[in-house]
Amino acid sequence: MAFHVMLIPSMNCPSNCNYCWGVDKESETMSIETIKEVVEWLENFREEPVTFTFHGGEPLLAGFDFYREALPLLSKRLSHLKPAFALQSNLWLLTPEMAQLFSEYNIPVGSSLDGPKDVNDFQRGKGYYEKTMRGYEIAKANDLSVSFICTFTSHSIKLKEEIFNYFLENGLNLKLHPALPSLRAEDPEKWALSPEEYGELLIYLLDEYLEHADEIEVKNIDHLAKAVFMRRGTVCTYVDCMGDTFAVGPDGSIYPCYRFVGMPDYVMGNVRDHPSMEDLAESEAWKLLHRFKDYVDEECSDCKYIKFCRGGCPYNALNRDGEIEGVDPHCTAYKMIFKELTDRVNKEFLTSSLPIPGMSQPGKNSKASVMKLMLKPS
Repeated sequence: MAFHVMLIPSMNCPSNCNYCWGVDKESETMSIETIKEVVEWLENFREEPVTFTFHGGEPLLAGFDFYREALPLLSKRLSHLKPAFALQSNLWLLTPEMAQLFSEYNIPVGSSLDGPKDVNDFQRGKGYYEKTMRGYEIAKANDLSVSFICTFTSHSIKLKEEIFNYFLENGLNLKLHPALPSLRAEDPEKWALSPEEYGELLIYLLDEYLEHADEIEVKNIDHLAKAVFMRRGTVCTYVDCMGDTFAVGPDGSIYPCYRFVGMPDYVMGNVRDHPSMEDLAESEAWKLLHRFKDYVDEECSDCKYIKFCRGGCPYNALNRDGEIEGVDPHCTAYKMIFKELTDRVNKEFLTSSLPIPGMSQPGKNSKASVMKLMLKPS
């Protein structure tokens, strides 16, 4: 797992999406002084390259002046860490001035779009589609790379064909996210997608992707196919992320991941104290997540896919009391898609001539196959 620090300038957000569990309307906004403390903390914390992702809430609430100061501080004073940047935003507050600044730092942008206007606005809120697309147009005009996360819920799973075709016809790459039961919501299951539905959705998207591989990217399928080929997970859901990913909240508190920001039981330290890895390892949050790792080693030891997923996401596995009662509940879905990918690539080996890694890559017009997905450059 690569070294990743998520910076959370605010847990507030101008939107109020129906299924969202991560917004705090009373949240403070991160100061530039906290960024300076982040720099002091990380200067001698680790030696390998770091990626900073500005996340939230809505990170653009911090405003242009914050980023105009923060980006040079992080990039110049931590130049020995070769910092890279990313941004996750609903794009509503994006201005041409901000977009130009982000372009100067080659910052890719992730946003949220749940499909065509009627589907998106039913799940997220009235008028949300148009606000997001206005920001998207500003981003494109400033040569920012934008990709969309599409959240599938208990409602939109019934519209999967319409949603996939929307992304395909509009030339938008797709990364999907299953709506999760929240550790904070009063009705955590209302929008949640069941593991079986999620597994069936992944298999459906695999079929569609293989049919339209020259026209669209389905990033989840790429990651899953790569995991099967490399015999290990390649993104955070499917690896032991503990100790390699951290999130810094608006007040400088350090958490294991952005999903825990604002939850006092998961505070590991504060950037003002410049904690070492050993200091963070003394926190109860660190110990809890490493208990999850040990739990996976024991409970999943006989699973043929343990190296591919490592029990899934620890956040998903925790109950509302912060206790471990099982692995990620989407385990069923992961097994379904890993089995499908494994069975299909084995069949391809038996029935066709396949490209050899390091040799010629598949041409644009060649027939799609699972192996070709596995061999795609990252």
